[in-house]
Parts: sequence; C-alpha cells; structure tokens
Amino acid sequence: MNPVQPSIYDHILAVIRQIPQGRVASYGQIAWIVNAPTPRMVGYALAGLPDDSDVPWQRVINSQGGISPRGDPLSSGQQRKLLEAEGVKFGPDVRVDFARFGWGGPDPEWLAEQGYTLLPWPGPRR
Repeated sequence: MNPVQPSIYDHILAVIRQIPQGRVASYGQIAWIVNAPTPRMVGYALAGLPDDSDVPWQRVINSQGGISPRGDPLSSGQQRKLLEAEGVKFGPDVRVDFARFGWGGPDPEWLAEQGYTLLPWPGPRR
C-alpha cells in the first residue's frame, strides 16, 4: 500500500510553521520555497485553516509589506494585532519593513530534509 503523499497545501503549511515569531514572509516567498505555481495557492492554503490551527498564518503578508484583506473584514485588524504582539512594527503607511522584519527562509538543513530547494530567495526579503 502506498502512503498518502503530502499535498502542495501540506508543504505550504509546513514552511509557514517555520517562520519565527516577530518575522514575516510574503505569499510569493512561501510559494517559491515549495515550488507552488502561484502565490495565490499560499492564500488558498491559509484560507482553509480551521480556527484552532497551530499555523502562524498572521506571519504571511503581501509583497508590499501589507496585510491582504480576507473574506472576514475583521481579520486584517486581528492579523495586525497578532503581529504587533510579536514585536512586528508597522510604518505610517501601514506596511511592514521587510529589511527589518522579513524572514530569510527556513534553515538549510530543514529544507534539505524536506526536499526543498536550497537556493536563496531571488527577490527582496519579502
């Protein structure tokens, strides 16, 4: 019998669990790490999380450093509060400075164990 292979969503959530407290990553960065076809898949994975999930969904923001609106209009405020409680600061433009709070990516050993690419994120730290 063949074991069930993890889905792309399982991979996405595993990477998001690696983002440390006080750091943020972009949808695009997560998609690049797991070789997802589009950053939207990261959004879909997060949208499907149950309320009691252990995935730190609040640490994923858009590539401009802002919070992307979700179906629930109150979730943006909740996300900001959660990030601020972790020490993440928002500028006057309501954006996070990736140079200060951006996550550099998972530990290379963890990446290798998971079979992910070991190449550095090609774009700005987003």
